[in-house]
Amino acid sequence: MANKTEPAAAASVRAPDFVEMWRSTSDWFAVHYVQIIVAIGAGVLIYLLLAALRSFGKRWRGAYGDPLGYANVLGRAVARTSHFFMVMVAAKLVAGYADPPAILFKTIAFLFTIAAVLQGAIWAREIILGLIERKTLAEDGQGETLANAMGLIRVLVTFALFAIATIVVLDNLGVNVTGLVAGLGIGGIAIGLAAQGIFSDLFAALSIIFDKPFRRGEIITYDQTTARVEKIGLKSTRLRAMSGEKKVISNANLLQKEITSLQTLIQRRVTFAIGIIYQTPEEKAEAIPEMLREIVEAEGFIFVNAGLVRFGASALDYEVNFDVPDPDTHDYFLSRHRMGLAIWKRFNAEEIEFAYPTQTSFTAAPDGRPIMPYPEVQPVRSA
Repeated sequence: MANKTEPAAAASVRAPDFVEMWRSTSDWFAVHYVQIIVAIGAGVLIYLLLAALRSFGKRWRGAYGDPLGYANVLGRAVARTSHFFMVMVAAKLVAGYADPPAILFKTIAFLFTIAAVLQGAIWAREIILGLIERKTLAEDGQGETLANAMGLIRVLVTFALFAIATIVVLDNLGVNVTGLVAGLGIGGIAIGLAAQGIFSDLFAALSIIFDKPFRRGEIITYDQTTARVEKIGLKSTRLRAMSGEKKVISNANLLQKEITSLQTLIQRRVTFAIGIIYQTPEEKAEAIPEMLREIVEAEGFIFVNAGLVRFGASALDYEVNFDVPDPDTHDYFLSRHRMGLAIWKRFNAEEIEFAYPTQTSFTAAPDGRPIMPYPEVQPVRSA
């Protein structure tokens, strides 16, 4: 019996409120019908203007793979304007002009707040992702690195923006969001500590993508390894060594090393070490630097310097430095081969001997004076 009377009592309580709201709305229409008609016309006009702006954004957002400009990024954001937001903007302006009842005004204000916050999150998401894509494609036309990380970036940006939008909406509803924000902060710290290694590699991958210390296809050197970059992943980078092995190294570990890129060289320096015997005549030893200059220039390379660098254990050590122009066309190892043969032929023609490791032993008396290791043969005198 109590179950039947309680709904009846609730209905009797709500009925006067509904009747009062209907009566106040009817009175509002009767008194302000001119302002309402004008406001509705203005609202329709505002909606049509926003719809036209949305269509304009669709035209300027560009196609996938096209170069992105700031107009294209803005067009992408405008094209994502929702119909709900446009309707609520028009309704909000109408309500502000036509002075509706308080309950209707509060309802419109509440819906407008939700629409504005969500639409702001959508616009911010499109602008951030568009700017990221524009920066990456501007320096890497193939978009290879962008494709590797765009999924992760999209998830992170979307989660962050809509989490902020949800907190703003709840705060406008009068909900105490302090505990929610604190809980999200503690949860984020716990997740970050648990997956510290994974996040370290992920952010290292983003650093490689945007800072571009190297790109896919480049030849790099780190530690004692020289390899070509085959793929830049979110967790690791895959390389192909010059000897053929496939190498996998984590992004965080790779960025901690000193990396030398050989891909963008305008010219490559080659150093040759040459040793000649100590018995070389002085005039020939003095002429060797100029001789090496002639050899380098005759082979079409850029001479840097050449000269005596040290007195070795069994040789006079010379060095010649020269640059190989356009290293992509002229093979580095072939250039060394050509120069080595040219130096060898020229030194043979000039009768300059290359040194090889030798040792000379001397016999000394107890007092340190050098003596012959064998008795001298006296000449035989004739009768």
